[in-house]
Amino acid sequence: MAQQQSAGRTGDRRTVLTGARVATPSGVVEDGRITVADGRIAEVSGGPAPDGPGAATADHTDLTGHLVVPGFIDMHVHGGGGGSFSSADPEECLRVVAAHRAHGTTSMIGSTVTGDLDDLARQAAVLAELAEQGDLVGIHFEGPFISPHRCGAHQPELLRDPDPADVRKLVAAGRGRAKMMTVAPELPGGLDSVRLLADSGVLAAVGHTDSTYDATRDAIDAGATVATHLFNAMPTLAHRAPGPVLALLEDERVTVELINDGTHLHPAVLQMAFRDAGAGRVAFITDAMGAAGMSDGMYHLGPMGVSVTDGVARIADGPTAGSIAGSTLTLDRAFRRALTVDGLTVGQAVQALSANPARLLGLDDRTGSLTAGKDADLVVLDAGYEVVGVMRHGAWVVRPTGV
Repeated sequence: MAQQQSAGRTGDRRTVLTGARVATPSGVVEDGRITVADGRIAEVSGGPAPDGPGAATADHTDLTGHLVVPGFIDMHVHGGGGGSFSSADPEECLRVVAAHRAHGTTSMIGSTVTGDLDDLARQAAVLAELAEQGDLVGIHFEGPFISPHRCGAHQPELLRDPDPADVRKLVAAGRGRAKMMTVAPELPGGLDSVRLLADSGVLAAVGHTDSTYDATRDAIDAGATVATHLFNAMPTLAHRAPGPVLALLEDERVTVELINDGTHLHPAVLQMAFRDAGAGRVAFITDAMGAAGMSDGMYHLGPMGVSVTDGVARIADGPTAGSIAGSTLTLDRAFRRALTVDGLTVGQAVQALSANPARLLGLDDRTGSLTAGKDADLVVLDAGYEVVGVMRHGAWVVRPTGV
């Protein structure tokens, strides 16, 4: 059982976690010990907590039989808990944050969905405020600068070519908190927009694209460094027309997003991506919409109605009816699937869910690994890889009980 609590820093009180397997950058430490003080990791080592000054007043938790991993980082998420980041409603956005935190995501980007530019600018203003107060780590604009031939769950009539002036408007609306924008580089203005984003310190992501192999290579040379949910919403890999997939997989400058929910990708395809890109260039994302953490039913993704059946979200009506509409995934499920279905090691899964996103987003100086000096962002998992505890900045969001 687990109890959800509000997050915040712990002050000077020390928390000592003992007995668990602890996933560190150098490997899994058996019978590990993590000491937390003032919201940060003070020490990661092995064995029981030593006696000494402060030992009697520390908050000791025995996690024998559990695994502790770094807090998950989601760099592509639209909603959850019945809410959406596209709502421009701060309270609804915070409901999304709370829903994913309860499943181990201690850092996340707020992703928008294609809409009118003025509406997107208003959404960006709200998300920027949440980033300024520490609830988000930035903003991701997915659309409207994407291909009408690969629009997926984006409303076709709202799509537009990536005019650099429009790109600049959205980046400005983010007030320095824009972290990433997805662009179809083959569209008019696409390469210029990629260059603009790269020069502005915003990650340019190739996605929802009908690009060729050569055009994708041009985009990477122009500064694109991310593949938005690789394989999905782009041409398939073909032997005479390899398209964007091969270009994105083979270039060491690119981090590839993968949706590991069992719906978007066959396990063999995911394993191929790991082999070809290497564990250091894969980032698991949710691409979640409002139904994440909720039951089946009717929801919205931006302006689009979405029907969720057996946990799979699809556009309910209109010209794109039946298209997969994001996911209902949470990152704890992606982690569990990585180990139990995909055959990944704990270290590989931690890279994809924590270390790689932290590096890409420029957060690795303070999160993404269980290392002394970093924020105490961590997830406690039981023997079946179910979440029983979540700590963010040294405070329990979900406090382990009965351990």
